[in-house]
Amino acid sequence: MSDDKTLELQYANIDLDRTQRTGMQEVVYCGHKSPEQICGIVSAMLERGLHSILLTRLDEDAAHILADHIGAEFTTEAGTAPEAGSVSDAVTTSGAGSNECAAVGTQPGYSLYYDRDGRIAVVDWQKNKSPVGGIVIVSAGTSDMPVVREAAVTAEVLGNRVKVINDVGVAGIHRLIAREDEIRAARVVIVVAGMEGALASVVGGLVGCPVIAVPTSVGYGASFEGISALLSMLNSCAAGVSVVNIDNGFGAAVSASRINQMTAPE
Repeated sequence: MSDDKTLELQYANIDLDRTQRTGMQEVVYCGHKSPEQICGIVSAMLERGLHSILLTRLDEDAAHILADHIGAEFTTEAGTAPEAGSVSDAVTTSGAGSNECAAVGTQPGYSLYYDRDGRIAVVDWQKNKSPVGGIVIVSAGTSDMPVVREAAVTAEVLGNRVKVINDVGVAGIHRLIAREDEIRAARVVIVVAGMEGALASVVGGLVGCPVIAVPTSVGYGASFEGISALLSMLNSCAAGVSVVNIDNGFGAAVSASRINQMTAPE
């Protein structure tokens, strides 16, 4: 049964009250959901007047189906994954793919931004014209890019000023030192690293702000699909380093956003 706090579908129970409780509306995790279910959930949220709808772990085929279903303009970044402010540098492409969900007559004018690296999308993105604070996302290597992009898009949607510094892992520590001033200017740092995950400890020893470490499932057999990096980060001797689950760029970004947007009590 639906009310002003929930919207119940046959396969989902949308939490309409989450923004009031937490300051952030419900995000759609698309893994293991069918295109029909994704289309139904997003359509219902749009009909309730929600915007900047974030969808994580969304395959591109399903993204095209969703864009067709809601009559949205499909946009995606051009070229390789860029640095800070990248999400705004999008190019327009036409929706494609078979329409497995029949369109439901939603109002035209929506957009669907899709980040191919991060497999993350934003429907009807109402951008914050004055992003706040400063979140710096530091990655150990290019192979960590999917998690970096998931974190960057999430943090930007939540209204944060975001800077991304890619490929500065400990195998060439001079690359990190060359960006030290930029990293130390952050209010919170997200460190994304696979292999042995040592970058989080190094950054934790350089900065005075909170560090959120994200282990990734990058590495050879002994990395155990990110478990080695996870354990290294959990055992960091640098104070102020907290750790989220393997490949969880979304969770890291939400935590970083809450820290970044905190103000001291009067």
